Amino acid sequence: MELYGRHSKSIPQKVTIHVLEILTLWLSFWILFQDGGTWIGNTLHIHNSAEFTDRRIIIFTFSVITFFRFAFMMTVLLKRAIPWEESFSVPFGFVLYFVGFALFTLPTSKPIDFIDILGIILFVVGSVLNTGGEILRNQWKKNPDNKGKIYTEGFFKYSRHINYFGDVLWVTAYAIITRNWYAVSIPIFLICLFAFYNAPKLDKYLKEKYGKGYDDYANKTKMLIPFIY
Repeated sequence: MELYGRHSKSIPQKVTIHVLEILTLWLSFWILFQDGGTWIGNTLHIHNSAEFTDRRIIIFTFSVITFFRFAFMMTVLLKRAIPWEESFSVPFGFVLYFVGFALFTLPTSKPIDFIDILGIILFVVGSVLNTGGEILRNQWKKNPDNKGKIYTEGFFKYSRHINYFGDVLWVTAYAIITRNWYAVSIPIFLICLFAFYNAPKLDKYLKEKYGKGYDDYANKTKMLIPFIY
């Protein structure tokens, strides 16, 4: 499935993604605040703690913000074509976030503390790096003088795929708020996916498109984690 180099509005695919994500968001709400948590707890023999719902409110707030943030990016910023396969694979990823982290939160009864505050800050930073970086790049591309050039400014000065790094941060924030060690598996999976598949695949495309300009950029800028990797 080739994701790069083709431009299209892909309206049917985008509508499909949004509808599936809304259903997933509703499922998260049902689990966190309605009978879903009790039903799943009884069915899977998971303890469903009804104490300290502040943690559940934070998790669901993360999900609502993430939904609107990605809806904006997809409808306004995304220019490439979306294959039909992706219109189903992307919502699957949001099942991991919206539903997965909701399930991991069910047994947690610990009150909010300073670690959770750090998690909220991490979510904000990751969201800004991800969406803010894309907004700045989109504005830069609108300038006709930049046509045919590779974008190396803004947050992308610190990492060639700073938007992916932002994803890792806000997903890690979810895991922190759940206070469930099993939740760490999701950001670990994500960083491996970016480091060994998505980023190298995109690097290959960018090298073919920009040639030496990309080589110069890659030689002085880390791939994923600023100043480290």
